Amino acid sequence: MYMVEGAERGFTSIPMSIYWAIVTMTTVGYGDLSPQTALGQTLASVLMIVGYGVIAVPTGIVTLELDRASRGRPARECPGCDSRRHDQDASYCKYCGTSL
Repeated sequence: MYMVEGAERGFTSIPMSIYWAIVTMTTVGYGDLSPQTALGQTLASVLMIVGYGVIAVPTGIVTLELDRASRGRPARECPGCDSRRHDQDASYCKYCGTSL
C-alpha cells in the first residue's frame, strides 16, 4: 500500500502501511487511513475479503466447536435418516427406528 498510495495520501512509511493492513484484515477499520486511488481501493477490497476468510470465518468455526465440546458428548447421527436429535442413552432412532 505504501508503494500504491504513497506518502501524500497518508501512507508515510511501510510500518504505517502494515498497521493499515492489520486494521483492515482484522475488520476493525478505524478509518484513520484509507486508500484514495482506484488501485488502492481495489487492493483494499481484496484485503478485506481475505481478512474475513482468514480471521472471521475460522473464529466462528472454533467457537462452534468449543460450544459443542462444552455440551458434553457430540450428537450421534442416525445412519438411516441423518437425524441428530436423540437422547444420550438412546439405542434406536426415535424417528426411523434404525439402531444407533
